[in-house]
Amino acid sequence: MSKSFSRASSAVLLCTCSPMLWAEQAVTLPDTEVRAAAAPASALSLDVTAESASRLGLTPRETPASVSVVTREQIERRGAENTQQMLMGVPGVVAAAPPGFAGAVSWRGFTGSQVTQMFNGITVQYDAIAARPVDGWIYERVEAVGGASGFLNGAGAVGGSLNYVTKLASRDDAFSEGRIRYGSFDSNELAYGFNQPLGDYNHVRLDVSRSASNGYVDREQREAWTSAFSLLTDFTEQLSHTLALEYQEEKVDSPYWGSPVLKGRTGDLKVDESRRFENYNVEDGRYEQRVRWLRSMTEYRFSDATRVLNTLYHYNARREYRNLETYAYTDASNSQVQRSNALLQRHDQELNGNRLELRHQHGLFGLSSEWAVGVDYSHNVQTRYPRSVSGPFGVVDAEHFTPGNFFDLPGMSPGYARQRTNQVDTWALFVENRLQLTERLSLLTGLRHDRIDLEVTNHQAATASNPAFFSREYEPTTGRVGLIYALTPAANVYVQYSTAADPPAGILTTASLSQVQDFDLTKGRQLEVGSKFDFLAGRGSATLAAYRIERENLATRDPANPGQTLAVGKQSTLGLEIAAALRVTPRLLAEANLAWLDAQYDAFNENVAGQSVSRKGNTPTNVPDQVANLWLTYDLAPRWQVGVDSRYVASVYADAANQLKAPAYTLFGAFVSYRVDADSRLTLRARNLTDEVYASWASSDMLFLGAPRSFELALQSRF
Repeated sequence: MSKSFSRASSAVLLCTCSPMLWAEQAVTLPDTEVRAAAAPASALSLDVTAESASRLGLTPRETPASVSVVTREQIERRGAENTQQMLMGVPGVVAAAPPGFAGAVSWRGFTGSQVTQMFNGITVQYDAIAARPVDGWIYERVEAVGGASGFLNGAGAVGGSLNYVTKLASRDDAFSEGRIRYGSFDSNELAYGFNQPLGDYNHVRLDVSRSASNGYVDREQREAWTSAFSLLTDFTEQLSHTLALEYQEEKVDSPYWGSPVLKGRTGDLKVDESRRFENYNVEDGRYEQRVRWLRSMTEYRFSDATRVLNTLYHYNARREYRNLETYAYTDASNSQVQRSNALLQRHDQELNGNRLELRHQHGLFGLSSEWAVGVDYSHNVQTRYPRSVSGPFGVVDAEHFTPGNFFDLPGMSPGYARQRTNQVDTWALFVENRLQLTERLSLLTGLRHDRIDLEVTNHQAATASNPAFFSREYEPTTGRVGLIYALTPAANVYVQYSTAADPPAGILTTASLSQVQDFDLTKGRQLEVGSKFDFLAGRGSATLAAYRIERENLATRDPANPGQTLAVGKQSTLGLEIAAALRVTPRLLAEANLAWLDAQYDAFNENVAGQSVSRKGNTPTNVPDQVANLWLTYDLAPRWQVGVDSRYVASVYADAANQLKAPAYTLFGAFVSYRVDADSRLTLRARNLTDEVYASWASSDMLFLGAPRSFELALQSRF
């Protein structure tokens, strides 16, 4: 075990084991002034409603599952700039943004579409691409449910569900707020928002931000706009409606795709640190994204016990790529780089849907009971326009080279050609119940049945493997059953069994015939036990979760015919997650989380040079077996606050053979904040203080390096 991990994990374990040792002790504290700037002791938000974990409007404490909530206050205190940085508050989650799959997430031993990422409870079924990091100003919080959770939102989610929740108009007091930020690499942000009443029955909210950066690698430049508008209308005491619109636009010039790994070296994969900031993409490389969201949310309350909710939604996105994406050293001298894989591509995606649900509280067999039943429909259409040439496109000097232009590459010319249109129609029925068996014991059950219709139209020349049209139909049923027992009003234990179903291709919105032919949905199941409790008279809170997940029917190579695949593969994970927050003193707040897991292929074969090779017992790629985070925040004086943080991520394998490994890394950060007045705060923040060279995502030939040491100064005010 590395020394860096020992330090990080020791701090985490100190925070998480303390409640077990101190829960029964009576502690008397001296009278001390508590400053308004201090964060609340309940930093794990155990008693705040988490809509992503249940249709019943339960809190994490009431839910027999691993539920994490990263609040707006935590987002700002930790300086999370985008949705992926927010995810560090979720135990065990690792996220990265390599351009080809910028929504990359690893959690509980699973990656890609096996972890569902949603926006306001809606999945666009293209998570690894559509869930690329979005600037965080417009988001209120992130909610996360660990493990198999397909019963909540449909196919996928064997590793977990992540939900990014946008700020909405509220009936709270009127306010305006803004932020100005500038930092390393000319990164800057200008953001503004307000919440205001319009008469007696309407409330409006608008949040908008503009950010830009020159990037931490050569020639990469990024500019983004994000905005969210919502109007809340109370027609009557029973009937309310919220109209919400969002618009996102992002442009990246010469996107960085990664750094080639050194050849002729043994041990961990390494890059030449002297070329850490080299960008081997073409001069006019490009990524562009435009996203529109529209939601119409209606709530009618028949009584305190019964209400109906309806969400009508529309999503439209266009993404465009123009890049030379793969780079490798030609020999052990590591002085020449061969560039290959040119891709010109556009995605046009539109999603329309509606979710109708009824929530009702009613006795059952003389016991208190809550119900949620509903129907969910979505119509998802995506057309892709890919044009690719594998190359290679020559060799350049590793340090002194001319990037060249994209359309000078042989075989590339302007213009898009349609390849395939995938239409996915999903109907779902769901029901959930919470039954209070005794004063201390409750039973939570949930069931969802989906009908998924896939239709694929080929716009190019038809072949046997790529016909003009094909269709598939799937009907998965997933569920959850859990028991939760209250040891005290502030402490409980729980056990849960849940299931999930995953498309054979991972993502149906891009699936080809070969990816779905003769395959049914994969099956996932999870058994989890855990506890959630407060300790030291409410000064601290903690969650513990131990789990085992199995996923079956993976596509694996036929040992007798490596050119064919069989749906007999299997993958499993055994893991432990701990999170804690402790108000150590009235001035000092400690927050931490730790995840440990053992993920492996139980049955999996890979085609290697025409031979079927077993990978049984190996760890899936980009799955670290340990992840730990620690945040310490200290109030120096009524106006001054300082903080430090640390993040450790264990090494990951870059290939199924487990022969190539990206090394572990530890990152440190710090901030100092000064309250200018009651509503304004000036913050100086440093990230990656030791300037660690690390890979946030790995492949066998390239490492996608994380950001180097950086600084920023931000002024935020509420008025």
